[in-house]
Amino acid sequence: MQLLTIHACKTILMLSIFAFIGFTNGIAQNKMTLQNGALQVEWQKTENGYKLTKLSTSQEGKSIDMNMPSGEYTVLYSAQKPDSLPLFDQVDEQAKNFPEPIYKYIVNTWHTNLKPVPMNTAGTALHFFPAQARQSIPSQISFNHQTKEAAIQASWSLYTTYKNDILVEIELIAKQAGYYSIATPTLATIAEKDLTWGIIPGHFQGKALQDNLMLAYAYGQGIPRKPIIVRERTASTLSPLLSNMNGLTLAVIPAPGTSRNPWENDKNTHNDWQLGLSLMNRKAELTPTAYHPVLGEKDSYLKAGEKRKFSFRYTLQAADWYSVYKHAIYDVYRFHEFLALKQTRQSLTDRILSMLDYVNDDSTSLWRTEQFNGQQIGAQAYLGGVVGSDKDAMKNSDYGAMWMLATLTGDEVLRKTRLPYARNFKLAQQQDESGFFQGAAVGQYYLSKSRKFTEEWGPYVEPIGLTYYTMLDIGNVLLFEPNDTQLKERLRLGAERLLSWQQSDGHWEVAYDRETEKPRFTELKDLRPTFYGLIVAHRILGDKKYLDAARKGADWFVVNSVNKAHFLGVCGDLRFVPDFATGQSVQALLDLFELTGDKKYQEAALSAARIYTASIYTHPIPNREKKTVNGVSREDWEIAQAGLSFEHGGSVGSANMHGPILLASHAGMFVRLFGLTKDSLYLDMARAAAWGRDAFVHQPTSVASYYWRTMNNGAGPYPHHAWWQIGWLADYLLSEASLRSRGKINFPRGFVTPKVGPHQTYGFAPGKIFGKEANLYLTPRMLQVKDPQIDYMGAIAPQSKQAFVVLLNNDDTNKTTQIQFDSSRLFPGKSIKVRSVKQLDAQGKPGTTLATNGNWTVKTPAFGLAILAIEYE
Repeated sequence: MQLLTIHACKTILMLSIFAFIGFTNGIAQNKMTLQNGALQVEWQKTENGYKLTKLSTSQEGKSIDMNMPSGEYTVLYSAQKPDSLPLFDQVDEQAKNFPEPIYKYIVNTWHTNLKPVPMNTAGTALHFFPAQARQSIPSQISFNHQTKEAAIQASWSLYTTYKNDILVEIELIAKQAGYYSIATPTLATIAEKDLTWGIIPGHFQGKALQDNLMLAYAYGQGIPRKPIIVRERTASTLSPLLSNMNGLTLAVIPAPGTSRNPWENDKNTHNDWQLGLSLMNRKAELTPTAYHPVLGEKDSYLKAGEKRKFSFRYTLQAADWYSVYKHAIYDVYRFHEFLALKQTRQSLTDRILSMLDYVNDDSTSLWRTEQFNGQQIGAQAYLGGVVGSDKDAMKNSDYGAMWMLATLTGDEVLRKTRLPYARNFKLAQQQDESGFFQGAAVGQYYLSKSRKFTEEWGPYVEPIGLTYYTMLDIGNVLLFEPNDTQLKERLRLGAERLLSWQQSDGHWEVAYDRETEKPRFTELKDLRPTFYGLIVAHRILGDKKYLDAARKGADWFVVNSVNKAHFLGVCGDLRFVPDFATGQSVQALLDLFELTGDKKYQEAALSAARIYTASIYTHPIPNREKKTVNGVSREDWEIAQAGLSFEHGGSVGSANMHGPILLASHAGMFVRLFGLTKDSLYLDMARAAAWGRDAFVHQPTSVASYYWRTMNNGAGPYPHHAWWQIGWLADYLLSEASLRSRGKINFPRGFVTPKVGPHQTYGFAPGKIFGKEANLYLTPRMLQVKDPQIDYMGAIAPQSKQAFVVLLNNDDTNKTTQIQFDSSRLFPGKSIKVRSVKQLDAQGKPGTTLATNGNWTVKTPAFGLAILAIEYE
């Protein structure tokens, strides 16, 4: 044992004397209570210390008890730094051998997860009920306890604003040098039989404990049966919570500022570990728990006499988990305040048009063409990891966005030098020869040196890959090219293969081995929207059998995935850990509801959508603190993770290494979900992702970086990502226009894009603007809008000879904006005369008449809409 210094001993002695005097000054209290109109918390003194004997909340005047109140404290202590070797001997063989060595990106991360600290076996657990307590005022109780290692003082009080919240501050003063971690006391435990829901947002969730450690800890499918402690770097919202059979939800919410800040001053500190989260205490009892500091990590080492504080709150509500979760997001972490900070230097519309220049430039977009089987195929270089690649991989993404942008802009470079060769690439990518894989995609990537298509991470074929790279891509092209008979034949070929692979109960295998044709990854279920490919087949080809099969697949998916809150991802390099495919599931179910009118699909979509919000960071609270990022001065809000989504989170996802992503495919869908539910979380999350992200946009190309950690370094090894960015930005803007006009500006949506999320394509058919049929139109350099927080989309109504400019004010203040309109750009090569220009409000009512010279001053309300109606001849 390390000897204490004389000075340290004197410090501890004085602290102990002061504590003793404070807690003996007055009459001893054997029973103490905190209560208001919502909560009653009662302690009783026992021979072992003060224990919680009653914990209840009220609903409509009726008191509801938590059945197993506790009040036990836990402090973790270790004289030495905790061991750093994985505990392979304490897990089953599957977890021990997970993942296979080929999955090089996650091997070390998984092994780190099995170390003593995250497995919650490190150090010595000091369990106790406090020996002393005092209630000098009705609204606050103080506790004190001494162990040979530390002195602990705690203050408990009820929050005056949020009456279901209990505020707690614990101060620990070390008596011995070593590593310390303060756990939130066990307010109450929940019996396994009474558990109805548990979640650590961003990590795992479910309605039951999961015996399979790999499925729970790596794939987030259920609650691990071990008291795992997870890191805050992929905890999207800092609030572990549990719900029980009585309809109560209990959560712990650490005070803002407790967890790591991902960018401290001038460096990336995303990987610092200052806060641990769990759904169990050290004794493996179900109770939401947080740890600060984390044993062996930053600020956990204390010399004798040094102290640490941990502030947090409990919330106990007679409400579902989602209500309590939103309480943490809005009332504690003030997510709604973020939008007021946002400014931008480049509008989203300008980004779309600037990326048109990027994708048209062979050198910036890394566009390549190759000869394959007698035809010229085209795609962009892919410099990320692909098994078998020698820096020769090629890939296209978001065929819907490619055809949409060509249609909206009329761009001849796209029409002549991109689309034909991208179409050929799609034909070459599908196996049309007979056999077990006929109709399926032979691989996402083409390797030009070896002249073959390949999958990202091994020789296997996924049914969802067929949905993605055959059904969705071809389906989106056919929306624009309905007379392409060859593509229709290929779509049917894919649909028939998807039908043949569907199992009798409606599900599909995760993958088939290319050589043996046997199922692979059989320890996993295909908890992904594979059925969506059959929705595409039905909409394009019209056969009812495809819709029937889609419903059969969706029915299985709802029971086995949505209802259990178990999901699977689509990124092969990370072995399919959950990702943005969960968001695609939401849109897939909504599309199926629109086709069938069956409410069960809409209800399932809304359940999955609430879970998918846990893929969005809501912390730390953005502010105006000055920081230095790669030599550039930035305010904290500019580089905030709050509002950004995961590629994949959890214990092994890419967000562990790279942080969240800037590709916000979910944004448009979240706007539509707000329109459906009036749940403001969807709208706030969509806008937080989309607005004011200049710090991540590469100025020369207007292409945003993919991962947060790369800031504004551009597309990097993923040049094809620009198409996904064009796709989601257009989906978001048009969804906002529809929402703000209450559906009076509305354009038909196509199919979701493969892989990265639920955004959908537009422009293949006319829509309506205040009852008039119009085609989307976005001609470069036609409009100059001086304020970058004003976005716009254009449309042409040829029958009435009108052009419309839909202006979106993406700011929380009213705007007066200067706009210049070049009528010669409306129909390049054709001369027109502008007869009149009127400004319409969000409901189509005419207001100000504007000059026909194209120099306009336009007012738009905060978060609002203005429409310019231009009559021409």
